[in-house]
Amino acid sequence: MIEFTASKAQLEDTDAVKRLLVRTAEWLKSKGSTQWSGLLHGEDYHDTAGAIRRGDVYVFHVGGVLAGTVILLQQPSAWDRDLWGDEGHEPSIYLHRLAINRELGGTGLGTRIMRWAETGIRFPGKDRIRLDCIADNPVLNRFYSGLGYEFKGTAPTGFNLYEKKL
Repeated sequence: MIEFTASKAQLEDTDAVKRLLVRTAEWLKSKGSTQWSGLLHGEDYHDTAGAIRRGDVYVFHVGGVLAGTVILLQQPSAWDRDLWGDEGHEPSIYLHRLAINRELGGTGLGTRIMRWAETGIRFPGKDRIRLDCIADNPVLNRFYSGLGYEFKGTAPTGFNLYEKKL
């Protein structure tokens, strides 16, 4: 089992996190997916630098190397409000941009980061994690449902919604 250290991303992590996200978008493209393709054109809809400044980005290191990242929002973004509607925001954490260093693909690191998000950190008053993923990626949808995330429906924009009570 791979051991990692988890911490909030610092300003000096910004470039490394952005590179990891772009490399993930390139990998997705190589698999035939357009998911995260905006990153390949310099479009960062999640404002990674701003999310790091706000303390919403977490990084995971293995042997001093950036192995993964995830955004955990205590307040829904405009995107989240659009997808989820008006209900259930107060008790929810919103998970975005889970990415792992592809050199560590197949090691279970993504699952371990998800478990860390569920049990390795606590946010007062929050009792669930919500996330969305592109509906036409069956592997990713199986990943989240296999981790116990309940399918809550498909938004008109083509994203599946998942939620897990902690």
